[in-house]
Amino acid sequence: MKNNFIKVAIYYNEPNPELYKKLKANDNSLTFEPYFEIDKYSPLDEYDKMVKKLNKSGFECYQLNIKDNIDKLINDYYENKPDVVFNFVELYRERVDLEMSIVGLYELLDIAYTGAPPMALANCQNKHLTKRILSYFKIKTPNFHYVDKLNHKFNLRLKFPLIVKPVMEDASVGIDNNAIVHNKKELKNRIEFVFDKINQPVLIEEYIDGREINVSILGDKNPKVLPISEIDFSQMPEHLYGIVSYQAKWDPFDEAYHKTIPICPALLPKRVEKKISELALKTFKIMGVRDYARIDFRLDNNLEPYVLEVNPNPDLTEEAGFMRSAKAAGFSYTKTLSKIIKYAFNRKNKKKK
Repeated sequence: MKNNFIKVAIYYNEPNPELYKKLKANDNSLTFEPYFEIDKYSPLDEYDKMVKKLNKSGFECYQLNIKDNIDKLINDYYENKPDVVFNFVELYRERVDLEMSIVGLYELLDIAYTGAPPMALANCQNKHLTKRILSYFKIKTPNFHYVDKLNHKFNLRLKFPLIVKPVMEDASVGIDNNAIVHNKKELKNRIEFVFDKINQPVLIEEYIDGREINVSILGDKNPKVLPISEIDFSQMPEHLYGIVSYQAKWDPFDEAYHKTIPICPALLPKRVEKKISELALKTFKIMGVRDYARIDFRLDNNLEPYVLEVNPNPDLTEEAGFMRSAKAAGFSYTKTLSKIIKYAFNRKNKKKK
């Protein structure tokens, strides 16, 4: 079906859009040489760009910020009747666990929407559950332990150093340089930090000091692995660990942001590339994600891959990792968005037949 017959609504949730202001670089305050440009615009600018480019390519596209008001979403859907909802609602009323509930609403209303279904979002949101599912299917993941109570006593059978993560967050929330611990005292302090500041149970993993690999996958019934990307930590200063921390992802004034440099395609031996691709596809299918996802790996010193996380509906910013891999595969920004929309559109129309 041609694009100009498809009406697309971009739904997202930013309760306080006025808080987003363009960051202005103050080069004099930096103690390092930036690798990336510091002028960064807000996610709201990205939705504007998506709407403009999709309209230019023939779709009838508009955007809606639901601002923590579910009635706004429902009323808009019945008033405008979009053929596809491009779903960017990642939390509701500051609760990440309600992401799956928004998608559940789409299911109840029989709305065609992009990305992962409710159960896949729920399973991937819980890092502990994801690791247990993958372990059942013999997919390697770093040895781990789950702590659900602050006074929980456990016999830790893990080897230091360890990395401590909130169990339900994504986008590296709660992961900074202090998340790596080397002894029981540091471990106890970090567990207490997560419970106190983030109010979540804790996932403890053995830290693999190796190469970080991101595998982006595009597709629904026949998903394809896009060119594999690597995060290069070779420029990371000694006082920072080679991890993709929250600062490395989101703070352009932090040194880690400029020392985690993406390489795509990654330079890997063919046998390792093949193994990672096969594991990523298997993981994609096991976890029930669809349309677009990113599987994060660590390679140990023997180039053995371990799955770190499964990321359904990853960032689709034009400069982000998923679009970088799509570009390396020969897909433009608009073409990639169009493919994702049509996966959702085709699913809905097959149900009608």
